Formats: sequence, C-alpha cells, structure tokens
Amino acid sequence: MTFAFEKLVVYQKAIDFADEVCSASENFSRGYGFLVDQLNRAALSISANIAEGNGRFTKADRKHFFIIARGSAQECVPLLELARRRKRIDDERHDQLKEKQEEIAKMLSGLMKGLENREV
Repeated sequence: MTFAFEKLVVYQKAIDFADEVCSASENFSRGYGFLVDQLNRAALSISANIAEGNGRFTKADRKHFFIIARGSAQECVPLLELARRRKRIDDERHDQLKEKQEEIAKMLSGLMKGLENREV
C-alpha cells in the first residue's frame, strides 16, 4: 500500500535530502556528534512533518505541519554552514545540499499556497 504523501515530489525530495545528509555526516570525526544528531534530526523532520501533515483532516492542521517542515529545512542552513566551516563537508557538498534545501522550502511554500486555494 502506498500512502498519498509518498507520491508528492516534495516528500520524495525531502527523503532524498535526509538520506544525503546522513551520508554526508556519517564520517564526521569524534566531537561532532552534536552536529550529526541535530543535522540528521532536522533533515528527517522535513519528510516526517510532510507525512504527518498529510494525515490530518483539516487544512489548518495540514498547513501547521507543512510550516514545521519548512522550518526544519531552514534549520538545516546554519547546521550545514557550521559543518562547512569546521571542514566536515567541503564547499561543493555544502552548496549542493543548500540548493536542495532551498528547492524543498520553495516547494513547501507552494504546497501551502495550494492548500489555501483548495476547498477541502
């Protein structure tokens, strides 16, 4: 069985982003566990909140979770920047991940806008 949210491109991109963040952070050296944990939790929170929002019955509830998902995408910005500055990821990887974050955030804004325009 497939859940409806699994067909959403933004959900698929969010899962891919979380997977890439896991890959990028799995070799962070000792002493950066705090950054690995926070970054992975924020990245996974994007897709988790899209899924949870889609399971809600009211537009207001759905929008609330989509807002949280967008906030989690933005939370990744300073975390990835710190990883770049601390040389845990290189500039190219940072820029690739940030570009994906921006795309996901824009798609979530579009999802919320579309939700406002829907009857149910």
